[in-house]
Amino acid sequence: MSPLFLLILVTSLLRLLLGSLMGLGIDETYMVAASHHLELSYFDHPPIAWWLTHAAMWVTGSDAPVVARLPFILLFALSTWLMARITTALFHDKQAGFWAALLMNLSPVYGLTAGGWVLPDGPLDCALLGFLWFSLRATAVIPGGGRWGNWLGAGLCAGLAMLSKYNGALVLIGLPLFLVTAPKARVWLMRPQPWIAGLLAVLFFLPVVIWNQQHHWASFAFQGDRAGGLRFQPFAPFGVWAGEALFVLPWIWVPLILLWLRALRRGPSEPRGWLLALFAATPVLLFAVVSIWSSRHILYHWSAPGTLMLFPLLGAEVARRLQAGAPRLRRVILGTVALVLVALALVGTEMRFNWLTAAFGPGILGKGTDVAGGVDWNDLAPQLAARGLLSTPNLVVAVTRWNDAGKVDYALGGRFPVTVLADDTREYGIVAPADHFLGRPMLLLTPDNHQSYILARFAPLFDKLMVLPPVTLRFGGYPFMTLSVLAGTGFRGLSPADVK
Repeated sequence: MSPLFLLILVTSLLRLLLGSLMGLGIDETYMVAASHHLELSYFDHPPIAWWLTHAAMWVTGSDAPVVARLPFILLFALSTWLMARITTALFHDKQAGFWAALLMNLSPVYGLTAGGWVLPDGPLDCALLGFLWFSLRATAVIPGGGRWGNWLGAGLCAGLAMLSKYNGALVLIGLPLFLVTAPKARVWLMRPQPWIAGLLAVLFFLPVVIWNQQHHWASFAFQGDRAGGLRFQPFAPFGVWAGEALFVLPWIWVPLILLWLRALRRGPSEPRGWLLALFAATPVLLFAVVSIWSSRHILYHWSAPGTLMLFPLLGAEVARRLQAGAPRLRRVILGTVALVLVALALVGTEMRFNWLTAAFGPGILGKGTDVAGGVDWNDLAPQLAARGLLSTPNLVVAVTRWNDAGKVDYALGGRFPVTVLADDTREYGIVAPADHFLGRPMLLLTPDNHQSYILARFAPLFDKLMVLPPVTLRFGGYPFMTLSVLAGTGFRGLSPADVK
């Protein structure tokens, strides 16, 4: 059995195990619940992650966490193979390919979140690696280039990347930059292949454009607003880079950036490094630059598609140093493997059994809400049903935050419409806007336990609104969240002032 095949097998089995131990995170639950509605695209992101989740649930008849995560685990197995294949072809060294693939798996932002969670990042990374592979061959940076099939493959993977997540476009920019700046590749600008490939990518992206046109460009506006606001923060990029380093692992991120800078310095004279550096440049730089003026929070994983493109350089460098004899580097890699395995064991077992609370008492996790994002609210439906609250005809369940909507919707198995009584409704404002349920009875669930405030805020929306005993959710035998419960009749709809 080859080391690469063993790596893919072991890491996939670990992700399956972890996927069965852990409940769905907030974003995962939101995506799983929303994916019951099959759409051309979705409010937050393009549709591939939702389509994959919908397909997995349709084929198996289950929405269990490990089932929803299965397509993403399989895609990352393919991503691991692609990373090894790309690096081996670039540097003619199977060891370099193995080290690039291993280090990618050890980096949490790739090996954990993109590799095993229901998020758009997994499909995006796989599509981008496919795009990189075909681009390298199409431009003859690696042998076998220049054929129509490679250019069409690059266009296909570019389209799949754009159907996965918008920031994939930042990596795709690297190919035209390479064609313009690399003398031997410039000839392709006068040939039809890259232009046809670009047209193919645009055609794949059409569902997203059509959906946005039908929904007042909601998704484009939402994502574009993240660069909004205006303030001057000259040191903000250092915070962004520090966060990115933490997500990748600092001792992996720093060498990636140093190798990127070296490739930029060498320029087009070294086409392999130049192409990889250009593919990485826009994501690595853009979000740090935007942070200088944007008042919005920059999420550290947004630049991850850029640093992903640099792992072949890191794999080659690690292979070169190990072949020259570098015992300290080998110890660092083995220590990272041990650290990641221990961390996964601790997190996986805690999110399954809540042993921290059992060992140290409820105070160890504050008031309990710290774990709520990664715990399925499995006892919500039985508690509500036992009190007869789910038997009301035409019942609608309402929440006050979009991130609670997915948790509630998933816990209730999609049996009731779930709407959000707030200004930030995300996909629920598309599939279940509150004003579609005028006159319907509503069960309002909110983690806010200030009953006087809740009544003052929401009573005007109903003919009658009653406060009922709260529901306490438990995790591993211990309470972790209390939800206020209110029953309303004669819903009157929302005005702009109601959702502030």
